[in-house]
Amino acid sequence: MKERVSRLKAIRKLIKSNRIESQEELLKLLTDEGYEVTQATLSRDLKLLKVGKIADGRDGYVYTLPTEEERQESEHIFVQDFLRGYISIEYSGNIVVIKTFPGHANPVCNALDNMNFDEILGTVAGDNCMFACLREGVTGEQFLKILKKHIPELEE
Repeated sequence: MKERVSRLKAIRKLIKSNRIESQEELLKLLTDEGYEVTQATLSRDLKLLKVGKIADGRDGYVYTLPTEEERQESEHIFVQDFLRGYISIEYSGNIVVIKTFPGHANPVCNALDNMNFDEILGTVAGDNCMFACLREGVTGEQFLKILKKHIPELEE
């Protein structure tokens, strides 16, 4: 877990301080910083950080990070999607079961995935129910407290 957090910070720093046009270029810079990363992992990291590409004003595109305002707006949308779709939350050990209105499990699952909780190992959605598997050592009770900090309007 620590390596991931450290790697994400390094990616942010590299994008802020360099003109990076491709994943290959970023991958080389990360390797130079001492990180061993696969192309697939880097792609997931860029998605997680919501990295985009903008025109460089010449003939190409460069990586950019979202502004704080964009990040907050995006998180607000995911919180609203979650609140609109969920009915109840229950847990047993490190498994969380979220019951949703029919057809809302995918948007609720997507919202959780995009809020980037480090405590979640993975999620699976059906039609009216979704499951979140928490990382080793994280209980459903602990996760629910963390979720309520992000979504104060949440009711059990």
